[in-house]
Amino acid sequence: MLPAIQQNASRIHDYITEGLGQCGGTFLFKGPWFANMDMLITCDPANVNHILSKNFENYPKGSRFRKIFYVLGDGMINVDSELWELHRKTTTPLMNHANFRTSLERNVSQKMENGLLPVLDHSAQQGTHIDLQKIFHTISFDISCLQFLDKDPDSLTTGDHPFLKALGDAVNAILYRHILPEWCWKLQKYYGIDREKKLTQADRDFDNFIYPILKERTDQLNKTQQQQHDSGMLTSLIETHRGKSMQFLRDTFVTLIITGGDTTATALTWFFLLLAKNPQVEAKILHDILQLKQDNKVFMVEECQKLTYLHAAFCESLRLFPPLPLNHKTPVEKDILPSGHVVTPNTKIIMPFYSLGRMETVWGEDCNEFKPERWISPDGGIKRQPSHKYPVFNAGPRTCIGRDMAFTMVKMIAATVICHYQFQLVEPHYSEVLFTESFLLEKKHGLKVKFIKRK
Repeated sequence: MLPAIQQNASRIHDYITEGLGQCGGTFLFKGPWFANMDMLITCDPANVNHILSKNFENYPKGSRFRKIFYVLGDGMINVDSELWELHRKTTTPLMNHANFRTSLERNVSQKMENGLLPVLDHSAQQGTHIDLQKIFHTISFDISCLQFLDKDPDSLTTGDHPFLKALGDAVNAILYRHILPEWCWKLQKYYGIDREKKLTQADRDFDNFIYPILKERTDQLNKTQQQQHDSGMLTSLIETHRGKSMQFLRDTFVTLIITGGDTTATALTWFFLLLAKNPQVEAKILHDILQLKQDNKVFMVEECQKLTYLHAAFCESLRLFPPLPLNHKTPVEKDILPSGHVVTPNTKIIMPFYSLGRMETVWGEDCNEFKPERWISPDGGIKRQPSHKYPVFNAGPRTCIGRDMAFTMVKMIAATVICHYQFQLVEPHYSEVLFTESFLLEKKHGLKVKFIKRK
């Protein structure tokens, strides 16, 4: 099957979706005998539920996952058992605390008012276009750093930050670690060539950014000898993990920055692309926005909670374009999936969430259409879907703890931009959407948009 994969590399997600649709949602990919590339690919909701929830203990992250994502070290998404439970017990309460939500609203509002809106105003006045994907990556990175590190890198106004470039190189190399045999990328790493060379440099760039911030705050706390659990995530987690190594703290915060910022930026990009291509959806969102008596320039959380159709449209966007398009697992012990497929400790299981969101057997004949109405319940609220059918934020015990943070950021940014600007695509038209070579579902060629200020 390898030649067919190579021929369809530029449209790999859609190619896999087509194959799964013809095979009932599950098929065994066979690679060359010497490459150890065989893997079971499934987007059957019953299988997803079994792997991520019902038989969760049999499908840990495992050593292979840690090797692929080594730059995250002992971060939450990279570990199992006691270390994973420690992260959940310490980080989840902090992110659910009222102070976290208040500071997030303040940070998003400030970056919008002092960063994003001036950039869009300038673009509208000059009549020039901007790459909205790049803008979303920089503002999401800035907000995540403010939220988790009490540090504003101000990359939105100063240009590219080394961390962002390092992140782009890292997610590209990580994608290929999923595909290539382990011996192949290990050989590249040993000789310091190709993507592995960039991944090694990215790891250093992460260190160069995070360690000075950790050292500065740790020194401050050691001088004061006071616990300040309510002063932000940085201080709270340093205090909570006293006794842990600086490396552990580095891994913790690198994971939070990447998962809190980059995935949100990717989600925003696809959302605005879909709005640009579906003006009737944008018109309905704008109608709801104009019904609100909005005194502030930036929409705040309380106002965004009233925008049900905006929430539904974002849910629909995530269904079609999940920022993390796949998950992979390997069982500890032999198991039989609900589809009847037998898996062993040597079986690599790939769950393409991108494909699951586009299965006709799961979402109906209109599965490829952008229809926010499918998320509106008869009483006018948001219709809930089981996580194994809609695993955008994963499912089971490892469900993403940053879901509320993502929705807050997206709705505040989207409502404010839609309220103040019209936007038009100025990019070339492609018959189908193209993706970058990345573990994240990023749009190739960016998202070129021209803004016009609303009267």
